[in-house]
Amino acid sequence: MFKTLDPLLHSELRLAVMSMLLAVEKADFAYIREKTQSTAGNLSVQLDKLSQAGYIKIEKNFKGKMPCTSCQITPEGVNAFESYVEALKTYLHPGE
Repeated sequence: MFKTLDPLLHSELRLAVMSMLLAVEKADFAYIREKTQSTAGNLSVQLDKLSQAGYIKIEKNFKGKMPCTSCQITPEGVNAFESYVEALKTYLHPGE
């Protein structure tokens, strides 16, 4: 039986962000943009969607006079990602 894939995580960019945030404690906006090769506008929209879902926490600070946005995955985000991976496995190995 196939499990339902979380449509929020099924987006390529949101999935990339979540995967990256699982591997690091915290990442700043510029790092995520560079690694995902996304535009600042698109990344902002996708981060906002993940934040609204409670999957990530966004902190906005300043380094000197420069704004700095950092992101961190939440426990809810970890659970959602793990559930997504388990659901994906049902498509890769049907009947197991």
